[in-house]
Amino acid sequence: MADMGAPLDRFREVETGDPFTPQNPRLLKIELSETSVMARNGSMVAYQGDVRFEHKGGGLGRLLKKAATGEQLRLMQATGSGELFLAHQAMLVHVLRLEDDSLSVNGANILAFEAGIDWDVTRVKGGTAGMLAGGLFNIHLRGTGLVALVSDGEPLRLDVSEAPTFADPQAAIAWSGGVTTSLKTDVQAKSLIGMGSGESFQLGFSGHGWVLVQPSEGRPVASG
Repeated sequence: MADMGAPLDRFREVETGDPFTPQNPRLLKIELSETSVMARNGSMVAYQGDVRFEHKGGGLGRLLKKAATGEQLRLMQATGSGELFLAHQAMLVHVLRLEDDSLSVNGANILAFEAGIDWDVTRVKGGTAGMLAGGLFNIHLRGTGLVALVSDGEPLRLDVSEAPTFADPQAAIAWSGGVTTSLKTDVQAKSLIGMGSGESFQLGFSGHGWVLVQPSEGRPVASG
């Protein structure tokens, strides 16, 4: 008898033995054993084995500061033994490794990171402009371990040391530890630049390192 599932063989699970293994451009598998991970709340699409999820106020599940949309981002801790499959709105997944380094990530672009990495929430400095801009709260990661990001479309990595670099605040996904940020206001250009939102604030980058930008202002953060 023919195998009904044979046409789906190209979608079979990818086995590498690595802690983080992309199954395709939009789906990530995490091997859980001795370690635990912090993952975006609601990003679990499947799991196999004994996997447990925890949400703790004020600690591992604490509320991250609101983005410009007024939506909230929560993180959950996944522990146990098994395989955890994560995705977020079919966005592209990118896996990075920190080696005693730091990384700043737009909260809308976090998918998961190993729980041993220290993290906090920071706000882009910019005085009154920063308060008015809103949504410029980022997750600062520091330490050693794996980090998974998502992007709405294929991103572009820019070397900020080559020239003054500016990006739409929602298009900037992440930037490396040696990069300093600032806010630039340009009321005259409000209706001319950006990707159609009339954004009058640009995020400036300087120093030594890179910034990753996506060809989109992102998607609405799903509640839950």
